[in-house]
Amino acid sequence: MTIAEDTTTTTTVGHWIDGQRVESTSGNTAPVFDPALGVATKQVALANEEEIQAAIASAKAAFPAWADLSLAKRQAILFSFREILNRDKAELAEIITSEHGKVLDDALGEIARGQEVVELATNIPSLMKGEFSDQVSTGIDVYSIRQPLGVVGIISPFNFPAMVPLWFLPIAIAAGNTVVLKPSEKDPSAAIWLASKFTEAGLPDGVFNVLNGDKASVDGLLTSPDVESISFVGSTPIAQYVYETGTKHGKRVQALGGAKNHMLVLPDADLDLVADNAINAGFGSAGERCMAISVVVAVEPVADELIEKITDRAATLRIGDGRRGCDMGPLVTKQHRDKVASYIEVAEQDGAVVVVDGRTVRPDGDENGFWLGPTLIDKVPTTSRVYTEEIFGPVLSIVRVASYEEGLALINSGAFGNGTAIFTNDGGAARRFQRDVQVGMIGINVPIPVPVAYYSFGGWKNSLFGDHKAYGADGVSFFTRQKAITSRWLDPSHGGINLGFPSNS
Repeated sequence: MTIAEDTTTTTTVGHWIDGQRVESTSGNTAPVFDPALGVATKQVALANEEEIQAAIASAKAAFPAWADLSLAKRQAILFSFREILNRDKAELAEIITSEHGKVLDDALGEIARGQEVVELATNIPSLMKGEFSDQVSTGIDVYSIRQPLGVVGIISPFNFPAMVPLWFLPIAIAAGNTVVLKPSEKDPSAAIWLASKFTEAGLPDGVFNVLNGDKASVDGLLTSPDVESISFVGSTPIAQYVYETGTKHGKRVQALGGAKNHMLVLPDADLDLVADNAINAGFGSAGERCMAISVVVAVEPVADELIEKITDRAATLRIGDGRRGCDMGPLVTKQHRDKVASYIEVAEQDGAVVVVDGRTVRPDGDENGFWLGPTLIDKVPTTSRVYTEEIFGPVLSIVRVASYEEGLALINSGAFGNGTAIFTNDGGAARRFQRDVQVGMIGINVPIPVPVAYYSFGGWKNSLFGDHKAYGADGVSFFTRQKAITSRWLDPSHGGINLGFPSNS
């Protein structure tokens, strides 16, 4: 069967508003493909203005009661959702694989990382603690409390349809906010699944809403006076647009953008370890990860031996349908597959050496799937678009440098600062690297340094717009406002009234 957008035999993914599935009346849809088959298996509704406002209104109406609910009761719902997510994660993984294309193990891995944030949010009574200073002046105490913002918007990307919403959602609702989530049109079903499971866990209607749509839905959230904040993950140009538009309309915004992550390999590194991790970090999830390693910076004389090891390992990878136990699946759409493949042509034109060409892959899957195999390119010029641009696919570049200093300078000269890694057995070099590199997340002999949930996720430079990273302490700060209270209760022995301004005496 050829690639098609057959709307006569497919179902339509609607919205989740006020605790239930809502069929769209907009009449506008977009195809949702099974990337391993190359066919549209569903349609997703693109919300009209009425539906956008309905989702926001539902969240607004639910906010007062939800914010007033005790921390203990909110915590109990998070605990219940955690058990449901763990019980039914295989079902969610199948949904992710059918719409994104990543293999089932990758899908289960993304769910596990999202569940870490759910587990963090179950500790919300401790995370919401304020501070207290006793007797700052005679008879006067000062203390702070945290309160929710109100209605918050989340705009999530296609590459992690469960994990990225779960970076924000559990903390947002645990803190007392209500949520409107706008998932990617490419794989919208995971968001609806999460909403249904939160309802099963006891979440009141309207606290979590899912609004499917396109740019109109995004702009509806960015400009609505009833939405207090926006959390976004996606490409840098869109992250910048979200940040600028949201802040212009008075919102708190955390917008996580793109990346060009480097792995610096020193001559003393264990090259077998490096090769294994380069394969995992470069080709896992078909390279469609903002924390994927896309450039290996090899400090000579290790490049030739390392390339040989990576090439040998790449040849063993099984590329195909993620439901067949393969190592790597297809890319998310044909358009994206073709765009990624075009960078291989650019590399050839720029004089690089294509060592492993993913365009020749023979997949274990339908011939119409959006296939591109692991690609390894040596001697990539740092002026080439292959080096300077985020490719977001299974293309791993090798750049050769003469020294640690040259490699560090190369990394620091980039426009992005999301993640990086160094592979070495020299503790002094590793410590120097972690201090000197201008990147937000750093791995030492760890290729994808995504922090655990009680730290925070986010980069530097053009990889993050806004002052707050995702989850961890930053996540709690982002989804709450602080109040500072200065309090005096008169002692029973007090003999009169003093209306003067308090002074420190």
